[in-house]
Amino acid sequence: MEKEHFKQMLRATGLKVTNQRLLVLETIASHPGEHLTTEEIYDLAKEKYPEIGLATIYRTVQVLVDLHVIDKISFDDGFIRYELGTEGAGQRHHHHHAICQSCGEVLSFEDDLLDNLEQAVLDAIGFRVTDHEVKLYGYCRMCRSKENREEQPQECRAVEK
Repeated sequence: MEKEHFKQMLRATGLKVTNQRLLVLETIASHPGEHLTTEEIYDLAKEKYPEIGLATIYRTVQVLVDLHVIDKISFDDGFIRYELGTEGAGQRHHHHHAICQSCGEVLSFEDDLLDNLEQAVLDAIGFRVTDHEVKLYGYCRMCRSKENREEQPQECRAVEK
């Protein structure tokens, strides 16, 4: 998101444009593809602005969520995480996440495979879907590869080396 557009959004909602708000947005934007916790955002922001407080980060993150500038995500690991969102009501379909149950890696993918399902829900029960979140749980390529090597008979592993 462009800084000027963000400033306009803040002003349009009656909020002040502050260095702290800009810093939090820049911090999240400078880590694309990462799913940062509030504490991680705080640690990164402190590198540029040591005076910033954790409470300021929490308040700013909530403002950014409310403005749909960032998205709030839970990977069921006890942490709330944030990533740059897709601003604009009606276009709130996000990328989705595949979560490895072995190593915890989170992989993002952007295929919106639910269009047909959403239309079927609308046709069947008259419910119009405006947003969705998909989290797939399983095992990443590396963990599957490691598991396959461990399952091989001893003599096969000797041949691999």
